[in-house]
Order: sequence, then structure tokens, then C-alpha cells
Amino acid sequence: MEERYIYCGTKKMRCGYTTGTCAAAAAKAAAQALLTGSQVKNVDILIPKGGQLSLIVHRCERSGESIICSVIKDSGDDPDVTNGIEVCAEVSLIGSGVEIVGGKGVGTVTKAGLDQPVGEAAINSVPRKMIAQAVKEVAEMNEYRGGFRVVISVPQGEELAQKTFNPRIGIVGGISIIGTTGIVEPMSNSAIIETIRTEANIRRSEGRKALILTVGNYSERFIAENLPQLSEQCVMCSNFIGDAIDIGINLGFRDILIYGHIGKMVKLGSGIMNTHSSYADGRMETLIACGALAGVDSSILCRLSECATADAALDILYENSCADAVFKALTERIHGYLQARAKGEAKIGAVIFSYQHNMLLKTEYADEILDLAVK
Repeated sequence: MEERYIYCGTKKMRCGYTTGTCAAAAAKAAAQALLTGSQVKNVDILIPKGGQLSLIVHRCERSGESIICSVIKDSGDDPDVTNGIEVCAEVSLIGSGVEIVGGKGVGTVTKAGLDQPVGEAAINSVPRKMIAQAVKEVAEMNEYRGGFRVVISVPQGEELAQKTFNPRIGIVGGISIIGTTGIVEPMSNSAIIETIRTEANIRRSEGRKALILTVGNYSERFIAENLPQLSEQCVMCSNFIGDAIDIGINLGFRDILIYGHIGKMVKLGSGIMNTHSSYADGRMETLIACGALAGVDSSILCRLSECATADAALDILYENSCADAVFKALTERIHGYLQARAKGEAKIGAVIFSYQHNMLLKTEYADEILDLAVK
């Protein structure tokens, strides 16, 4: 395919293509082989982002009255678990229209709120449009006026799905055929953010009154141990707290509650809404600022700057009997930044904990939102 690149910082990285692009290319190749009777070695496919890609056809063979073609997915320099998988399309002729179904290794939707209805194959709407467009192009080129039945399959899909978020969000039996632009941008956060959006939309479809966000595995463990009744309605937002808040508001949630370990959540006290270390740290700086606001002695605050973890800093605060004062300042700052992010469109609370110190902090609206969530 024609190489496309983006820059991540100063590093030039090669783009790949989505499972949706692979499915459309395989379908086009199979339709072309079916109507012309010839082997197809490569196809050009239009992508939603604009332009086209030329993809190599990995396999092209007859199966009874149909043709099966496949494309090997290339994720470029993105660390994608689907890199290198075979995406297949089996195409046969029907009277009219384009029928697109999922075969082996393509998941089935089991929860409302996803891109496709419950019971349908997890082939999202943009890939479906790409597949339909691709086979219609072949029909027009060959003056064929009938229709096509396209079965998309992924031989490794069922096994691979266990390494994805699919089981969590209600897609069973395989992977999803996805992609909105047709290409995969290396190190892109869009896939994670779309997973957050998908999970949040499921919770909305279930009629949940509040959106409960967890920041990581510690958060999910905390919920399971202390509030197991919430476990089934949590949405993992990882480091993308700000994006998750925006998604919740856009989906109509007016109450949002975030659970997180102090190591991540302390950053909210400086308005840092993406808590990944590659974006910002600021943990000690935030605790030092809160300590200064609480009147903590400067010699103690200087010691905080040498700590590698938030829990290590808490050791010092507890040893010097100033933890409560610092926590008060911290929760007030976190509350303020969360409300600023929401801009009055939602009420947001946060619960911050530390296993090591048996510490639990709650911002102003946390208990109120929790009560709403458990009703």
C-alpha cells in the first residue's frame, strides 16, 4: 500500500489500515474474482479519510458458488493486537442489494448502545458502507445488476477477542470490524476514547442515572470490595478523565462520579485531565501547593519534592500530622477543576483512595451522586 506517516513528537511513524478497510478490500477482490473469473492479486479501496489505498490480496480461492479473498491487516507502527491477522470475505451472488453478515471470528452484539443492534454482527456502520461501496464499484465496472452476499470472517478472531475490550462491552465470539477513517494512526488514543464512549453509551441505554468512571485496575478492585453493586455499571476511563467527562456530558449524563487511586487522582488538583505520565506529572507539585495552602512547614514540603510516589509523600504527611489539612486543600482543588471541566452541564464528584494508608477522600458531590447511582 502507499505509505502514510505521522509524527509522534519527533518520531516519524508509519500508518496502517483498519479491519474495516481490510474487510472492504477483501470483499472487493472476491466480488471482482467472482464476476471476472480471474485471480485478483491487489485492489484499490476508497477510504473515508479521503484518497485510496492499494492493498495486496493474501488469498483468493473458490468455494462452491462463492469466492473467498483475504487481506492481512497491517497496523503500521501502532501497537495493535490485530496486527497481522487475516480478514476474509466470502462473496456470492444474490438477486439484489448487498447483504453483509458476520462469519467465524466476528463478534456478535449482545448489549444495546453499540454501533449495531443487539444480535447483529459487530461490523460497524462505516465498514459496512465501505464494503457495500466496494462491491457496488465492481458491479458497475462489470455491468452486473444483481446483488451480493458478503460474509466477513476472521480465523483468529475468537481467540484474539479475549485480548480486547469486546467481552467487557458486550461483543461475544470474536472481534469487531471497525474504523471511521480507514487508516490506523500510530499511538493514537482514538481507539481507547471510542471504547469509553461505547461503554458509556451502553450504560445510558441501560437507563443508568449516573455515570461511574474508574481510572484503573485499583479503582475496579476498590469498587468490587466496597461497592460490588456498582461493578456492573462502571466505565473504565484509564488516564482519559477529561475526555470521559466530555463523553458523559455529550451522552446526557448529568451526574458523574470518578473513582481513582491517589497516585492518579492527585493530578486533578492541578487541573491535569489526562493523567498519563507522558502528558504531565505534577503529583508532588500539587501536594506541595496544597501543603502551602494548608500552612504546612516548608521543610516538610521540601521533603515531598524528593518522593517518587504519592504514597511515599503521604508517609511524610502522616508522620508530621498534616495529612488532613493537605487533603482538605486537595479535595477542594479537585472539586473546583472538575466543575470547571463540566461548565455547569453536569454535577461531578470524585472518590480518592489509597490502600497503603487506608485513606478515603470525597469531593463535595460524591455521596449525593453515589446515592443516585445505587438506587
